[in-house]
Amino acid sequence: MKVNLEKIEKNTAYLNFEVDAEQLEKAIQQAYKKNVKRFAIPGFRRGKAPRKLIEMHYGPEVFYEEAMQILLPEVYQKGVEEYKLQPVDQPKFDVQQIETGKPLLASAEVVVKPEVKIEEYKGLEVEKVVHNVTEDEVEKQLLIMQEKNARLVAVEDKAAEGDIAIIDFEGSIDNEPFEGGKAENYPLQLGSGMFIKGFEEQVIGMMPGETKDISVTFPEDYNAEELAGKNAVFTVTLKELKRKELLPLDDDFAKDVSEFDTLAELKEDIKNKLQLEAKSVAEDSLRASIIDKLIEKAEVDIPEVMINQEVDNILLKLAINLKQSTGYDLTTYLESTGMTLQELRDRYHDVAVRNVKTSLVLEEIGKLENITVTDEELDNKIKELAEMYKKPLEEYEKSLSPENKESIKDLVLTEKIFDFLIENSNIIEKVKDNTKDDTIEAKEADIVDDESDNSEKTV
Repeated sequence: MKVNLEKIEKNTAYLNFEVDAEQLEKAIQQAYKKNVKRFAIPGFRRGKAPRKLIEMHYGPEVFYEEAMQILLPEVYQKGVEEYKLQPVDQPKFDVQQIETGKPLLASAEVVVKPEVKIEEYKGLEVEKVVHNVTEDEVEKQLLIMQEKNARLVAVEDKAAEGDIAIIDFEGSIDNEPFEGGKAENYPLQLGSGMFIKGFEEQVIGMMPGETKDISVTFPEDYNAEELAGKNAVFTVTLKELKRKELLPLDDDFAKDVSEFDTLAELKEDIKNKLQLEAKSVAEDSLRASIIDKLIEKAEVDIPEVMINQEVDNILLKLAINLKQSTGYDLTTYLESTGMTLQELRDRYHDVAVRNVKTSLVLEEIGKLENITVTDEELDNKIKELAEMYKKPLEEYEKSLSPENKESIKDLVLTEKIFDFLIENSNIIEKVKDNTKDDTIEAKEADIVDDESDNSEKTV
């Protein structure tokens, strides 16, 4: 087998192959043995017909396609290894000559990983947004816990916003009941906006046991066309009224809602967790700043196929997240949002470009600085993940496929590359303005992107 790299142009490599006649003959014979049972030749039992007789009936090229499927991947792989190519897509083969007794002549074009040019990656001036946790934030989290652990108690009082009203109701239009307009013992949180505009507002002020007619108008864009824009009357009976009763913030509260014995210990734990979260946000902001600078300074022409593959990865992760969080599939999501699949792909195009470029640039820096992962570092990371997933180390290791281990190795490599970049950067700390939630909003945006792709975290 002979392989010649003709050229690499615009991230596409062109290879020429020549396979001698003897090897072609072996491949044709192999194809014959594999497919002989498919042919029925008069006078021979199925699978026993000689190759020459089959070729006489069906033409000498009857086994060529199978022979090419045997030979081309092998010679292509030889070319990839010989010229150290990094394909990012399947090759496109073209056969110029295939004939018994003659060499097989073919070529392939394949998109390869692009060259990355980046020189200024040390001494970057980057920004790290830091946040100092305040006592007010601790108190706010404590109040959220108090609210979440509030008890609902029945009250004999006028219904107020925030109360849970247990109601029976029946709606009618022009004195005619309509489908879906009736319910019993329905729990409605007043002020939630769950019902038609004006409904909850008219329940407010009612007393338990009271019955009242409530007039509302369905919105013009209501999802049930037969009700859209119609005036309706609901006969509503307030059967029971429940109101949240907040537990006092004391040591007993701490014992009830946590593993701590005192309120002071609980507040200290809340503060520690907020500080850990603030540290994580700060590290994320630093990495994002580094990535922004690297992308700005790097020169790389990304093949469209890599971008499309990354969009595929993003949509796959989106589909998995949707299924886990809502039970919906991607088709249902598209229908509910009114988007087409192509519009969704377009929406994530720029995210995909950023992810791919980041991955390529980090990989190049890793090569330039000879940053590698030792077996010990990989083992330590696997142990760390096993502890995080609360699984015995041996059991967790057995569950990992070679691809899983390679992904973990990539994760460690990326962490080491970021450590190198951080160590060699000029970091400017910017204290977050506590009156704004810009950093939190930015983190939420990053989470959306990270759900779509983790290529900023793996090379």
